[in-house]
Amino acid sequence: MIQNMTNSASLPTAAPVRGVRIPTFTFHTSEELARHVARIVASVIRERNSYGQKAVLGLPTGSTPTGVYRELVRMHQEEGLDLSNVITFNLDEYYGICPTQLQSYHRTMHETFFNHVNVPAENIHIPDGNVPHNEIESYCRDYERKIEEAGGIDLMLLGIGGNGHIGFNEPFSIRNSRTRLCTLDPVTRKSAASDFFQEENVPTSAITMGIGTIMDARRILLLALGEGKSNVIRETVEGTPSDRIPASFLQDHPDAQVLIDEAAASKLTDVKTPWALGSVDWDESLIKKAVIWLCQQTGKALLKLDDDDFRKFNLHQLLRHHGPAGPLAHRVFKWMQETIDYHPAGKERKKTICFSPHPDDDVISMGGTLIRLVEDGHEVHIAYMTSGNIAVFDHDAQRYADFVSEYNRMFGVDGERSLQVEQEVAGSLASKRPGEPDIQAVMNIKGLIRRSEAKAGALKVGCKEEHLHFLDLPFYQTGTVSKNPLGQEDVDIIYDLLMREQPNQVYIAGDLSDPHGTHRVCAMAIFRALKRVEAETGTRPDALLYRGAWQEYPLHEIEIAVPLSPGDINLKRHAIFMHESQKDRALFPGSDPREFWQRAEDRNKGTADSYNQIGLPEYFAIEAFVRWNGVPL
Repeated sequence: MIQNMTNSASLPTAAPVRGVRIPTFTFHTSEELARHVARIVASVIRERNSYGQKAVLGLPTGSTPTGVYRELVRMHQEEGLDLSNVITFNLDEYYGICPTQLQSYHRTMHETFFNHVNVPAENIHIPDGNVPHNEIESYCRDYERKIEEAGGIDLMLLGIGGNGHIGFNEPFSIRNSRTRLCTLDPVTRKSAASDFFQEENVPTSAITMGIGTIMDARRILLLALGEGKSNVIRETVEGTPSDRIPASFLQDHPDAQVLIDEAAASKLTDVKTPWALGSVDWDESLIKKAVIWLCQQTGKALLKLDDDDFRKFNLHQLLRHHGPAGPLAHRVFKWMQETIDYHPAGKERKKTICFSPHPDDDVISMGGTLIRLVEDGHEVHIAYMTSGNIAVFDHDAQRYADFVSEYNRMFGVDGERSLQVEQEVAGSLASKRPGEPDIQAVMNIKGLIRRSEAKAGALKVGCKEEHLHFLDLPFYQTGTVSKNPLGQEDVDIIYDLLMREQPNQVYIAGDLSDPHGTHRVCAMAIFRALKRVEAETGTRPDALLYRGAWQEYPLHEIEIAVPLSPGDINLKRHAIFMHESQKDRALFPGSDPREFWQRAEDRNKGTADSYNQIGLPEYFAIEAFVRWNGVPL
């Protein structure tokens, strides 16, 4: 049974976004968004059921709609939602893979949704990725005919690619296109690389509904989660319709909405510069944001801003209510200066826990701060939340199996069993097809590689081995990029650690743009555990959020800035180097070609440069944090 840990009675609250060309609504959490969309889907189904009619749904695959499907499953199992009169048409499927293959959308949809509800098998339509090439055109025409015979699509759910694709309608797709075989854009293939365990394994083409097919749906909901989608969402809802951003064609649909979380909304004008759209309530947070933005627009330091700068950039209202420029900028200067803290846990001895979603997030993201915490005499613990075993190359697993076999032979340690394992690993890797999961022995070896590297990295920054905790959260233990839903057992493991160690301060990965979603899931688990601790004890540890290899906090959001010296950065670099399986070439590097240590250093130096540019003291590098506001994701 798919687990859902939210209170179904709680109603999501959505904030309408101003200044957009498509009705757009922001939800505080992805779970609120999923519940809202599931309720819309359920209302369509129930309305059609009440008339004895069939509800026709267009469905996407991918990580974004997963929460919607889980909520619909819950509604079916707990509230009696009847899907027996539902007809579904999926948007797309990779071409050249069989329905049972791990990455097949056919398999994903059944494992995530169809196996848990009562949609009749004959009513489920998913493009067939194995249609012979010479039959594709007729197959696609038949897919269109089936949609037409079903009466057209009542409700279409969409995700969106980082390049603006909907379905697999890549940039420069034709506006009136229909179901067809299409070539995948390089950006799309790169973003799918983790699912296929390397980009070269990603198919080059797919069968997709066309833009015209999508636009024929009576109602459309486009969903987007995470900062990684923020740029394309801005172009979709604020830019002019263009085939460069296929999703922007939804502006022409009579009943389309865009539903996003706060992270995906972060680049929208109403969020980034809301004063540009009219009057706003100038609280401390917004004042800081606007004045720092003004520094960036003018190229001036805070204490060099004058009244004309505010007027030139349409900040008349701010100047009128909180000016003049000098005192206003000085207030912001003091606020930013107060963020600089050489001792983030204070000077009195405390116990801290750094929660590291992957085995290298600790040193990549806050290695310099770990060094500082150790130097300040605090008891520093690190909790590695997942094994990270899927991010190890096959050849590394083979090399380590061979090493152990030779080591044991050399020192007379049960060489026979070691040789058996080595041969089992070699046979498995030799027969494994691209994109297939590993056998348990290989996963264990890969996990052990990551664990040994994590220990070495932690020891390098001064942590003690007895203060390292390897939690191996169950949600991650699938052997594939696709993970299980967060469960109560995951939260219990973290809760038990918190109650056992009683930390004064915890550090949590707040990098919600992590393309694999592990950071987001781990943060959700920690937040729930912290709320449980608070409910039971009346207090909880101070919780600081850090960011990882993907992105940095904007200046106006930073609450604690830890300055780092050249020596700190050098030691941090060597701690990252301990993660040899991720160096030179990582299995899942994301879209950034730099190595993780380079990303970390560039980000830390860039944050220091940003402080200097607005007139704050010049530091070599800075690691930045914000405080958790107590609201779960």
